[in-house]
Amino acid sequence: MRIGAHVDPAEPLAEAAARGADLVQFFLTDPQAWADPKDRPDAEALIASDVDVYIHAPYRINVASSNNRIRIPSRKLLFRHAAAAAKVGAKGLIVHGGHVEKAEGRDAGFDNWRKTFAFAAEEGGFATPILIENTAGGDNACARRFDALARLWDAIGEYEVGFCLDTCHAHAGGEDLLDIVDRVKAITGRIDLIHANNSRDGFDSGRDRHDNLTAGEIDPELIVSVIRSAGAPALVETPGGTEGQTADITYLRERLA
Repeated sequence: MRIGAHVDPAEPLAEAAARGADLVQFFLTDPQAWADPKDRPDAEALIASDVDVYIHAPYRINVASSNNRIRIPSRKLLFRHAAAAAKVGAKGLIVHGGHVEKAEGRDAGFDNWRKTFAFAAEEGGFATPILIENTAGGDNACARRFDALARLWDAIGEYEVGFCLDTCHAHAGGEDLLDIVDRVKAITGRIDLIHANNSRDGFDSGRDRHDNLTAGEIDPELIVSVIRSAGAPALVETPGGTEGQTADITYLRERLA
């Protein structure tokens, strides 16, 4: 079972070594910006390393939106980040499921996702596998509640789309972790990556605030059970820097051994 962490993008391999991580996730640009990613001087080292690399897309990306000023730049930025992620040998590009402005617009939002993958297929596919991540909040989200996730997969399931399960997002989004792996796989057929995070807030709070594994509102053994059941690589996006994340990685390794 490969375990790792979300790290600062400046020196991801050094961050991995400091934590004893098998994999790392990082941003290629400011996650709150519309900036295009630039070539990284450590690309060859990242590709050659035994550390698996995942890239998280900017939070700004929302291809589900009915607003052309958001959807069209989002689609372009998703393609550019997928291309840049391929240059560092990334195993996946994680992107949030997005949302629409009004509840009655969700059908159009799901179809906007379909159009994104259809266009990519016409161009030969995304350069890096896309892993859609469940989200914690938003009544009009496309991947918070699993009834919406099922409708999303009805729209895009014919394409090669991966899934990233975030335990904090599921808990805060109102989805029980107890049988979550079976329920997700019944919809998507797969779980490619786990974001193993505890939550500072209660069940169905809609608040996306991560906590260290033994410090939050979720029973940490339940998070371990999710990882074990999914059989997917996992990474922590938890606070506390090197010390906090190393403790979380150690906790998972000891219980998954």
